[in-house]
Amino acid sequence: MGLQARLLGLLALVVAGKCTYNPEPDQRWMLPPGWVSLGRVDPEEELSLTFALKQRNLERLSELVQAVSDPSSPQYGKYLTLEDVAELVQPSPLTLLTVQKWLSAAGARNCDSVTTQDFLTCWLSVRQAELLLPGAEFHRYVGGPTKTHVIRSPHPYQLPQALAPHVDFVGGLHRFPPSSPRQRPEPQQVGTVSLHLGVTPSVLRQRYNLTAKDVGSGTTNNSQACAQFLEQYFHNSDLTEFMRLFGGSFTHQASVAKVVGKQGRGRAGIEASLDVEYLMSAGANISTWVYSSPGRHEAQEPFLQWLLLLSNESSLPHVHTVSYGDDEDSLSSIYIQRVNTEFMKAAARGLTLLFASGDTGAGCWSVSGRHKFRPSFPASSPYVTTVGGTSFKNPFLITDEVVDYISGGGFSNVFPRPPYQEEAVAQFLKSSSHLPPSSYFNASGRAYPDVAALSDGYWVVSNMVPIPWVSGTSASTPVFGGILSLINEHRILNGRPPLGFLNPRLYQQHGTGLFDVTHGCHESCLNEEVEGQGFCSGPGWDPVTGWGTPNFPALLKTLLNP
Repeated sequence: MGLQARLLGLLALVVAGKCTYNPEPDQRWMLPPGWVSLGRVDPEEELSLTFALKQRNLERLSELVQAVSDPSSPQYGKYLTLEDVAELVQPSPLTLLTVQKWLSAAGARNCDSVTTQDFLTCWLSVRQAELLLPGAEFHRYVGGPTKTHVIRSPHPYQLPQALAPHVDFVGGLHRFPPSSPRQRPEPQQVGTVSLHLGVTPSVLRQRYNLTAKDVGSGTTNNSQACAQFLEQYFHNSDLTEFMRLFGGSFTHQASVAKVVGKQGRGRAGIEASLDVEYLMSAGANISTWVYSSPGRHEAQEPFLQWLLLLSNESSLPHVHTVSYGDDEDSLSSIYIQRVNTEFMKAAARGLTLLFASGDTGAGCWSVSGRHKFRPSFPASSPYVTTVGGTSFKNPFLITDEVVDYISGGGFSNVFPRPPYQEEAVAQFLKSSSHLPPSSYFNASGRAYPDVAALSDGYWVVSNMVPIPWVSGTSASTPVFGGILSLINEHRILNGRPPLGFLNPRLYQQHGTGLFDVTHGCHESCLNEEVEGQGFCSGPGWDPVTGWGTPNFPALLKTLLNP
């Protein structure tokens, strides 16, 4: 293209810039509790912003995910490579050229793309970014348990109307890092001294019927990963001490195989320690990666950066466990839909993504003076497997499990119910004798969780100190993930592909291989109408514990073939 044509193109964008639109009009801005503003950022300071470019062929991508994830399909297990996905979804040449011109004219530099070409991360000064994105005003904030610093805009941004067919959203302006899991107080009742005093790997292995032989073989390319988005670190010394205290009865790996991101030298965080220790003890002796967000630039969104990494690596672990979540209503619809597409890309490649269902039960918020339940995302995405939480019936005995009252679950207000769970959810709605009033939830939405595991009373080693009674679905998620990694190990040794996106198969098999959790309800709105009670568990699938918790030998038998 000649210089004259380029200049005319830039002039067209400048003229179009007079007419702007907000790509995220429904993105809620609210400073999270515990965060404070430190004021405007210096205009010459450098920012890193991520531009999500419009993708193509998303209907075809959805069809391919269904084909490779459905055991009854001839395409089952024939996963796409990253290059296949890139060829399918990459933006049009017009989109790439238009966005590059716009950014270049604004002075953006050091722009990095990903293999799929649908994200672009560029550096600009604050002054340039505020001119590029009218309405944006960058402030520095500090907050969270580790006093994290981030740069965000408290005001909505605008884009030139001419970019509407080319850009989904700009990342790094509004969304704050999530908060940490909570640690519940030690139960007050004193149990029999000879019985267990908290959940450890040996307790989990006994409950879920894992023997000392149920570990990775060390001979396959099997691997698993956990991703962390808090400003936290794990320490290998903590992992060593944890395994010394609790890992003596099974073969395990001594250290994390790979850290993607930067590991600082600060104090270890309980969340980071929990993820690593229980993924590596449930999925014992399997190569483990950690995606770590510390060291990122203040203007980047850690969760978004993780999605970019998935779109830029050809060879990835088969199972990923993530304990991140936000209220669905706090996120813009274009952001939620785009993140959901990123999960579709992962599913097409045969990755198993497990997300914690959250720790606020059904949730609660007020809409026009009326209370409603409050679903969580990404737990509500139809392309991830969501893990709820349970407790032992007796906290000091290895007994049957009941609902952990904090276990997140419910029905999406964004995503319709996917076909794979139609029968199970319809059966629950028809048969449950404890349904909340219909005005509290969207009965036609994607229902979650899909499965569960123990989430109450874990022992964690952090900063060389054993800490008891750590709880939340951020504990149950790596446990379930580790168990799926063991099943992948057997599949790979038998010449089978890894499990990939599990849900279509899980629902077809009606929870075979899982312990059904049939007692207990989770928490919700504290008002006279529902009195703090959300949904209740029952036979079969339910929106509190899904299909139930893993019975390893039975689940292995169910998922080993084809």
